[in-house]
Amino acid sequence: MRVGTFVLAAQFPGQGPGEALHRAIRSTEVAEESGLDSVWLAEHHFVPYGVCPSAVTLAALLLGRTRRIRVGTAVSVLPSQHPVALGEQAALLHLTSGGRFSLGVGRGGPWVDLEVFGGGLKAYENGFPESLELLLDWLSKPRVAGRGERFGFREVAVVPRADELLDEHRGDTVQGPGGPEVIVACTSPKSVKLAAENGLPMLLGMHCGDEEKAEMVALWRSTALAAGRSPESVRDAGHVSAGVAQIADRREEAVETLVKAMPGWLRQGLDAHVTVDGRHRVMRDPVAYTELLCGLHPVGPPRLAADRLAATAERTGITRFALLAEGSGDLAATEENVARLGTEVLPLLT
Repeated sequence: MRVGTFVLAAQFPGQGPGEALHRAIRSTEVAEESGLDSVWLAEHHFVPYGVCPSAVTLAALLLGRTRRIRVGTAVSVLPSQHPVALGEQAALLHLTSGGRFSLGVGRGGPWVDLEVFGGGLKAYENGFPESLELLLDWLSKPRVAGRGERFGFREVAVVPRADELLDEHRGDTVQGPGGPEVIVACTSPKSVKLAAENGLPMLLGMHCGDEEKAEMVALWRSTALAAGRSPESVRDAGHVSAGVAQIADRREEAVETLVKAMPGWLRQGLDAHVTVDGRHRVMRDPVAYTELLCGLHPVGPPRLAADRLAATAERTGITRFALLAEGSGDLAATEENVARLGTEVLPLLT
């Protein structure tokens, strides 16, 4: 079982972005100190829901401040950036961190980001497969040309090569398929099938229950096998389940902490999203959504939290977790929550 944190750098009411980012950095440092496996960084633009606009930039900082823990993006939004630029950054982080970087990518939403960064609605609705293909080419080939509808350019050399990782013990370069792990955020059968056809593991959202995640894993497996992926690679795919974690001595205490803090953040953060084309949006009720998350995920005493994670793993086959631990909105409480997750819950899962 590999348990990590999911960091949104959430700006709660009354806080500034600096406070949210400091909490993100400190929670990562505590995660490493407490024995957790990984930290996954969200990326958002123009909204206090999450104030990290570049997950790869924050990942670079955190990789430099840590020595063991894996740092990944959850996710870098492909329609809002050039896949070659993202591939170059991913290769750089992979090589300079000794292979501790994971690149999570996704479509994002139909937000005004598409207008600001020039991708346009077409990049969101139809362009993700082309962007993903170009990104994967960049991370695996020595030379790449853009031959798609959106990205067209002459063949250029890939520098640095992501698959040339230095072996620190021998002091030389390791050749072969060793680029950064790429994972795809999946919210629909279409994205599940795209990830499966490319043999890429999925990141499944915290709004999904075990049954829905199990169905998506089953679809991924059948599609991957039909696409010619080996049974071993399908069996060992490292899908990641996102969720919420709040550890307390009593379940009521943990739920109360989140129900007091999260709805204000959700209301402020989600209300700030602006669609690029003015389409109508139906917002979740913040209190009801918080209560839903408390019911789905490890919220309560360590034993309950461990049992909840084990139940998800048994039902879905997923053994990697990215858990939002900043739901209290408080720095000290977040640090304690992350520490308890690593020192009290994790040992119950081994």
